[in-house]
Amino acid sequence: MVSRSQPTRARSPEAKRAREAAILDAAARLATVNGIRAVTLTDIAAEVGLHKSAMLRYFETREEIFLRLAAAGWVEWSREVRERLAALSPGAVGEDGEDGGDSAHVANGAGPESGPRAAAGLLAETLVARPLFCDLLAHTPMTLEHNVSLDSVRSFKVIAIAEVVAVGEALRRVVALTPAQAGDVVATATAMAGALWQMAAPGTALRRLYESDPELAHAVVDVAPRLTGILSALLRGYGADGAGPQADRAE
Repeated sequence: MVSRSQPTRARSPEAKRAREAAILDAAARLATVNGIRAVTLTDIAAEVGLHKSAMLRYFETREEIFLRLAAAGWVEWSREVRERLAALSPGAVGEDGEDGGDSAHVANGAGPESGPRAAAGLLAETLVARPLFCDLLAHTPMTLEHNVSLDSVRSFKVIAIAEVVAVGEALRRVVALTPAQAGDVVATATAMAGALWQMAAPGTALRRLYESDPELAHAVVDVAPRLTGILSALLRGYGADGAGPQADRAE
């Protein structure tokens, strides 16, 4: 193993932010390769050349590191989804939030590419393209929101909730949904992405077992089409209820 000199303590605010970013990058690299479950605080410390005790100057626990990565993942995923939803319809909004057209007209009069199936596929595709985010989504409620301070949990929740709302608003310009329905679609997409990703177990011995044993073929999960189907059914169901932006404005 190549020895690494111990970095000096980051004393200025700029140096501290740089050290925190290095720690987050190291944790993301390790988790992408090995999965979050397998990465310890000692592993992350070794990756950045710090002693485990020195890590506590920057993050209170291993869970806080991954919770910070989860918050960043929400922001990055939300940005791409909103940009791509905007491209589905001429009435969609841009980054400035200005409405480019009547949402009911967009939802009911646009072509098939801006309908529920296209929206469902877009949500699924952008999630599956982010393996680490899918892993983080599964571990957030189980472990990452525990063994951290309440302030850390609150900071994460504020970011995640804001991004759910933002994606929901963009989704309503493509599919006729109430704000509550749009929020439920986003929550379902992210929750199911995390769960299905764990079931799929990509790149693991379990996945290889499922694929090699015909008796276990039913255990092989292809996340993107499975998630697309679930979200399409949910969106069609909301459409069958007849509840959309018009109903919401009438409340």
